[in-house]
Amino acid sequence: MDFSSARALQSYISAKPATHPTPREDAGAGAAGAMLADFASTLQATDTVAQDTLATGADPHALVEALAQTQLAVETAVTVRDRVVEAYQEILRMPV
Repeated sequence: MDFSSARALQSYISAKPATHPTPREDAGAGAAGAMLADFASTLQATDTVAQDTLATGADPHALVEALAQTQLAVETAVTVRDRVVEAYQEILRMPV
């Protein structure tokens, strides 16, 4: 390995942590992080109920309830996203 290859490898190794940062303990703290975690857990629970219903013929009413909760969570997430986009567009319209 010549000198330039070794230097390129060393540069790559030193830059690699920037692409995979270590998670901080306060990352995800706050209302937004809690909402995202709740949203993900709702989707995961619905997926589990759906798999159980299809595989073992579990209670179909539980599946309907889980799907209704997921629908509400997705509609809420879309509404929040739309409001954020509207706010961003309003900021862009402000005169400088």
